[in-house]
Amino acid sequence: MLIILKDNASYEEVCSLEKLLIDFYRIRLYGFDIILSDYYDINSINSFNCVSNIIKIKEPFKLSNRAFKSDNTVIRIDDNTAIGENKKIVIAGPCSVESEKQIISIAKSVKSSGASILRGGAFKPRTSPYTFQGMGLDGLKLLKLARDEVGIPIISEMLNIRDLDIFANTVDIIQIGARNMQNFELLKEVGKLKKPIMLKRGFANTIEEWLLSAEYILSQGNENVILCERGIRSFDKYSRNNLDITAIVLLKQLSHLPVISDPSHASGKSSLVYSLSLSSLAGGADGVMVEVHNDPLNALCDGEQALNLEEFNTLMNSINRLCSVL
Repeated sequence: MLIILKDNASYEEVCSLEKLLIDFYRIRLYGFDIILSDYYDINSINSFNCVSNIIKIKEPFKLSNRAFKSDNTVIRIDDNTAIGENKKIVIAGPCSVESEKQIISIAKSVKSSGASILRGGAFKPRTSPYTFQGMGLDGLKLLKLARDEVGIPIISEMLNIRDLDIFANTVDIIQIGARNMQNFELLKEVGKLKKPIMLKRGFANTIEEWLLSAEYILSQGNENVILCERGIRSFDKYSRNNLDITAIVLLKQLSHLPVISDPSHASGKSSLVYSLSLSSLAGGADGVMVEVHNDPLNALCDGEQALNLEEFNTLMNSINRLCSVL
């Protein structure tokens, strides 16, 4: 259960309550001082004047649960961009940063088409050790250069705790990829930041496991968690993964956290991205993240799933028309 403490709760009384609970976890989140405990003697807990409210939640995920926070969480990226409001957000850019000319030209184009955030991979977790692994820190510097020159927030995936400081000081959103969804030590470290964290669903993870991974970040005090559905494994050979629209709809019911869809990684085919993007937004997603490249046929990474600049502009026109209806 979650025990919400009063703002003026005395230190002495809170200590007395904690002695009663024995096993507990205390945190401040969304403006509340909260104690999580499995102690279920409601009458005993209510006898303490420091207690404002008690919320019993049956699911194992507590802090991300809509029963705890009924209003949608809105995550502000900068003065002009927020995720979780009524406006749908589009994140666009290449799978991998390849050169200064490439990332800046794409940044200018996607912003002109209406994208709110630029994505670009600097460190690439690849299935094979022999494929392009990204430009590393040099790629991150080029991504930052594109942000500064074009005036657009940036997101990139962090793989290793050792890079925490440079990511915290460079990007606007840190992405935790599908392969690291259950890297709990990494989740705890990004949870100590106040920076927005996009948490991608693992290839074969349940919704509950995904939300429990989000709990690792929230439990460290970071309120800025964005969930990203990027497709789960199936037996079908005609797409890379299955984009789980059901998960998007369910998450909006189960959780107050914003939800983004990644149809590019889910499908693995650029021809499917248009329809899956619109389907995700119609299903309730707060935005989509789409791979866009100025020359997909010669991309160093995942070119087959990337839209070209003209295709992305067409998609944005349709997204704008759909959002006006929604």
